[in-house]
Amino acid sequence: MKYIGAHISAAGGVENAPLRAQEIGATAFALFTKNQKQWASPPLTQESIELFKQRCGQLGFPPCSILPHDGYLINLGHPQAEGLARSRESFLDEMARCQALGLDRLNFHPGSHLNEISTDECLRRIAESINMALERTSGVTAVLENTAGQGSNLGFRFEHLAQIIDQVEDKSRVGVCIDTCHAFAAGYDWNKASGLFADTVEPLSDADQKGAVVARGLENIIDSFDSVVGIKYLRGMHLNDATKPAGSRVDRHAPIGKGEIGAETFQKLMEDERLDGIPLILETPEPEIWPQEIAQLKAWANQK
Repeated sequence: MKYIGAHISAAGGVENAPLRAQEIGATAFALFTKNQKQWASPPLTQESIELFKQRCGQLGFPPCSILPHDGYLINLGHPQAEGLARSRESFLDEMARCQALGLDRLNFHPGSHLNEISTDECLRRIAESINMALERTSGVTAVLENTAGQGSNLGFRFEHLAQIIDQVEDKSRVGVCIDTCHAFAAGYDWNKASGLFADTVEPLSDADQKGAVVARGLENIIDSFDSVVGIKYLRGMHLNDATKPAGSRVDRHAPIGKGEIGAETFQKLMEDERLDGIPLILETPEPEIWPQEIAQLKAWANQK
């Protein structure tokens, strides 16, 4: 079974997210467990925690169908000690919130070197940050999201993700979320034409070059991910079409089938059994059509 949904507002309390997800026909959802634009937020109340768990159970949202996202200010590879410490503290709080809510994963963007440290050093700091959070929590997997490669953000190459995972001590609690738009912007062209594959990827030292197509075709990209990272680490996907061409390194989402990726890729993803059992989350820019997008994705997956 495929768990299909969208990133739902938690306005008024996290306990409202499952209700909103059900209203749009979702069988999965993502949410922020606190204000994503602030460092600190009030702790979750026991009432909210219990009501969230109760509603998820009643409405059929198991933990494996829910993909919470951390706040936007966090940079686990921050080059400066103060920024790194603050990011690590906030990330630990996010992990603890997920643990309290009975959730089993937390999705986050790896981090940025801000042009002050090397790629390798930034990736090392990200892995160290994950290790610190895993040591102080239990039951929650840290899920790295691939990025579009804008600015100094890392994680736009599968090799970045693999390098981080290699340095995580508890590999049973680390995973990856593939964002289709981010991958496309980073040069992984989902379109059906055959072409470049993993052995022709340019070296990481040349990764700042824009416009490069790293791999073409859904099968080549999934196979490349499996070869470089490992399909066993896939813990979720963000399903977004893209307004900019492959390799643009610009993160601009579009509704399914209304962008440069096109509907065919998403249909093939819904037919792929390797994506069963993980949350597949829309972050498309028109929430008013999420019910229709979810219904179409379900139809392609042969699910009601």
